[in-house]
Amino acid sequence: MIEAQGLSHRYGDVQALEAVSLTVAQGELLGVAGPDGVGKSTLLGLLTGVRKRQHGTVRTLGGDIDRPAHRQQVSQRLAYMPQGLGKNLYPGLTVSENLAFFSGLFPDGAKNRRPRIERLLHEVGLAPFKNRPAAKLSGGMKQKLGLCCALMNDPDLLVLDEPTTGVDPLSRRQFWSLIEGIRAAKPQMTVIVATASMDEAAQFDRLIVMDGGRILADAAPDALLRQTGTAHLDDAFIALLPEAQKVGYRPLQLGALPDKDAGIAIEAKHLTRRFGSFVAVRDVSFRIRRGEIFGFLGSNGCGKTTTMKMLTGLLPASEGQAWLFGKPVESGSLQVKRDVGFMSQSFSLYPELTVGENLILHARLFLMSEADCIRRTQEVLRQFSLSRYRDSRAASLPTGVRQRLSLGVAMIHRPQMLILDEPTSGVDPVSRNAFWQLLVRLSREEGVTIFISTHYMNEAMLCDRISLMHAGSVLAKGQPQALIDKAGTDTLEDAFIHYMPAQAETDNTAAAPLLSAKRVQRNRRPAPFRLTRMLAYSRSELQDLLRDPVRLLFALLGTLILMVVLGFGLNSDVEEIPFAVIDHDRSAASLAYRDNLLGSQFFSGGQLIEPPANADSVLRHGDVSLVMEFPPGFGRGVYAGDQPEVGAWIDAAMPGRAESVGTYVEAMHAQYLQSLAGTESTSLYALHTRFRYNQTIRSINAMVPAIIPMLLMMITAILAALSVVREKELGSINNFYATPVTRMEFLLGKQLPYLLLGFINFVLLVVLAVGFFRVPLVGSFPLLAVSALLYLFCASGLGLLMSTFTNTQIAAIFGTMLATLIPAAQYGGLTHPVASMEGLSKLIAQVYPTSHFVDICRGVFAKSMGLSALWPSLVPMALFGVAVLILCRWRLQEQQR
Repeated sequence: MIEAQGLSHRYGDVQALEAVSLTVAQGELLGVAGPDGVGKSTLLGLLTGVRKRQHGTVRTLGGDIDRPAHRQQVSQRLAYMPQGLGKNLYPGLTVSENLAFFSGLFPDGAKNRRPRIERLLHEVGLAPFKNRPAAKLSGGMKQKLGLCCALMNDPDLLVLDEPTTGVDPLSRRQFWSLIEGIRAAKPQMTVIVATASMDEAAQFDRLIVMDGGRILADAAPDALLRQTGTAHLDDAFIALLPEAQKVGYRPLQLGALPDKDAGIAIEAKHLTRRFGSFVAVRDVSFRIRRGEIFGFLGSNGCGKTTTMKMLTGLLPASEGQAWLFGKPVESGSLQVKRDVGFMSQSFSLYPELTVGENLILHARLFLMSEADCIRRTQEVLRQFSLSRYRDSRAASLPTGVRQRLSLGVAMIHRPQMLILDEPTSGVDPVSRNAFWQLLVRLSREEGVTIFISTHYMNEAMLCDRISLMHAGSVLAKGQPQALIDKAGTDTLEDAFIHYMPAQAETDNTAAAPLLSAKRVQRNRRPAPFRLTRMLAYSRSELQDLLRDPVRLLFALLGTLILMVVLGFGLNSDVEEIPFAVIDHDRSAASLAYRDNLLGSQFFSGGQLIEPPANADSVLRHGDVSLVMEFPPGFGRGVYAGDQPEVGAWIDAAMPGRAESVGTYVEAMHAQYLQSLAGTESTSLYALHTRFRYNQTIRSINAMVPAIIPMLLMMITAILAALSVVREKELGSINNFYATPVTRMEFLLGKQLPYLLLGFINFVLLVVLAVGFFRVPLVGSFPLLAVSALLYLFCASGLGLLMSTFTNTQIAAIFGTMLATLIPAAQYGGLTHPVASMEGLSKLIAQVYPTSHFVDICRGVFAKSMGLSALWPSLVPMALFGVAVLILCRWRLQEQQR
């Protein structure tokens, strides 16, 4: 089934795998065990072809998995479920829509799609939730849905990367019951599972134990226990480690419980929290003594985090009351923040800062003096064995060291209480043991109250007391062994499930087979392009877009708002210019001059300002833009032919407007002189000016059609730029890597919804131009619409290209803004004709599609130009769009690096 020889892989300076070799037989259940960062995910990615091989060879399902042809052929026979809760799901899609998407990626999955989806939903207990978005499912439900999605192609090889990490005990048991049912129905199917839990590893047929990118052992779990002479796989893992990694390890000694008279650290009475009609926490009451280690266990989504937030003042309670060290907990209280240290599951550190800088920063955040910051940092470095890492960046630290640093950051301000949210997820047994040694010392020696949330039952057994929670309510609380004895079970996990309500215990996942036992022959090479696979991506992208009101509002309403703002902002027409007159002459000639200005559409006002006021004092107030000043004797000089001067004072605070005002004044002055001269002076010639296409000479008629291409380019490209990079951030890009979808199917599937949305934008902008701005559309709208589709193909392709180059949505947005807004405005012919450009500027303008669509828009709107005149603009756009799509295909990787 799988043969791997000499696999080595590096990420920069980090050696993820080193000379790993293994074989996997058909029908085998293989476990790959080890903490985070030992190379498990890298190994699984190489075995399935999701990750590109650097060194060594891998033969999967009969051929080299790195060969594109073989990888695409066998991708119909394998299923890959990446690490993380719901990482192969689309959060905005419902349960049934996620399954429909995966069925569309496989030729066999499209047949009988609906009955198969209904059967899967029923068999895993998700039928009542088929219309619920994946983002609103609990962790266990996400993993069951993710497994169902991976099984849509009825695979021969199933690869699961830590499928139960972060999942509560009940959901974990249900998940493994699913796997058992799958293997019973299809015993020839090979299953490879990576896990960080050594307890979970005991159920595999064969176990590969890894550390530091190498295989420490490869044997059945029972054989490993015999080989190491241990009773538990955690101890076996420790025994297999090199001696250098076990320095300082010693069995954990809890010590005596805190004094019962030490006082109460936390007290909660009838805490309830509602979010609308949903009750997240219901009537929770308990007490925690000072110095006690209190464990908080519960199913995913049961309200543990909400309860923690209410107890620490981060979230107000809807009902009930909480006290912290005898004082009522108030939401947002600074005193509560000083008394509590919080350590999140994801380690809230600044990765670019060193260990010492992280500690100093957090000390300063609590307003400690500089001397206290330095002294306390030295203490924490020594107390948590971090001195040797003081100058190392947090991002480069091993998981166990990063864990200790995160705990040190939480303790830097000497809090009386410490809240830990699943702090040991993915940590190796040695580091976990060292971490609990620190917790015990803080509790027993320094009296720190520790409130810890965990899904690991062996950790829960180390707590003084625990609380079991489900659906917002506390089911039971007490000492771990006492709860086991009361439930009459052998283990705490069995006790946890015993206390669950009857409806939570119902599990029909193993009642019916999820897969067909009949082997499906799928060795034929898949078609190079299938419309169903492309439409599967288009449908999911469109559904996700329609359910994101912020993006949709930005795409539609935002475009219209920008159109209105830019349409008026770029309008260079100047009318109703307010002016005033300082008339020292008061003659018929000066009054006629004033009346000539008032008689035009360009000037208004014309109030008389009495001397000794001057033009400067009038313009300074900003009420008028022009002051006409007539000197004494103006009228007498006009009729005597002495050519008297008249003053025109213009407010030039806005140079562009001042230039227009000056042009209008000169034109009106020439008209006034012509009226004085009569017709004799023009008898030898007559000049008649006629305007075509824009007889009203409204600049808005030229600017608005040119704004449409600029907005379509920017908005469409930005929206498309988020499509691929968003999948990278969510992790769902693995669906592309592990399925037979081709690069062109993926890209066109992603592009199609944004072509549709861009075209809707185009129609709205045209309606706004014609109906609101009164810009006449004298040409063919169908020709303009076809040209717009071609232009949108270029714009969305440019966004996709940026999305393939970037790894974060923020980078994609900024990059797309730079690649669209500036070129479209500068080289699109918006204010300066392309014909007037020279050199490199002209070359850019001729290549960039905006300049061509601006010519088309102006030609159709104002000149009624047809296809015979516009095809020279259509051809460059078509070539640009095809070239960009080819670049996208080249840039889009079919495997992770």
